[in-house]
Amino acid sequence: MSKLPKENQFLDLSDYGRPIAILIAKSLKNTGFTPIHVTLAFVVCGLLAIYFILNGHYWATALFLILKSVLDAADGELARVKETPSYTGRYLDSVSDIILNFLLLLTIWYVTNGSFLFTLFAFFGIQLQGTLYNYYYVILRNKYHGDTTSRVFESTSPIAMKGEKQHHVDILFRIYKVLYGFYDKIIYRMDKKAIHSKQLPNWFMTLVSTFGLGFQLLIIGVMLVLGLKQYIIPFFIGYSLFILVFIGLRKFINT
Repeated sequence: MSKLPKENQFLDLSDYGRPIAILIAKSLKNTGFTPIHVTLAFVVCGLLAIYFILNGHYWATALFLILKSVLDAADGELARVKETPSYTGRYLDSVSDIILNFLLLLTIWYVTNGSFLFTLFAFFGIQLQGTLYNYYYVILRNKYHGDTTSRVFESTSPIAMKGEKQHHVDILFRIYKVLYGFYDKIIYRMDKKAIHSKQLPNWFMTLVSTFGLGFQLLIIGVMLVLGLKQYIIPFFIGYSLFILVFIGLRKFINT
């Protein structure tokens, strides 16, 4: 199931695992597996990818990074087919992603003997990239009545949905705010008026989807396989300049 109505769907280059994710979700629909189980499975895949980087097995790393992206989509798909959306799952997914991203870049820094400061810059850039993409995407989802588990403004802890505990939602929300709040504020300050955008064309969203986590992980996997591991950190620092390009383009579209 898409998070947007059919007429507003775009080619999401970071969501290449969606077809397989849908099959996984359908196969688990009538089982005891929950979206949380799938989220935990993608965490395991991320940790295995890190293990294989440390041991120089880059094809295996790429495989598990792609599998991680597939399962990252499958947990949400399973929530939709089982009709059990939850804020617990939404925040656990995001918290798991940012921790794995940090560990992944730390591992690349370790095996390349690169600059720790540049690694922090790359992590900062990757998170800003993903935040910009999610910002525009969530605006679309709310504007066109798509999936609304994610909110444009994560200012207060939401009311727990059926089947989840408010205590769990509150704890995960606070962790989410600590880890993501800084990036959300930066992107919002850079493009406050995006929330009032008259249009975010499909072709524009396809371009911005290159900032999505799935596409980022694919780039890392490909660069590792091609023997370019020492260029991963510099690449993401430089690629962050496109944040300004995309924001400028969004503003031009809506002038």
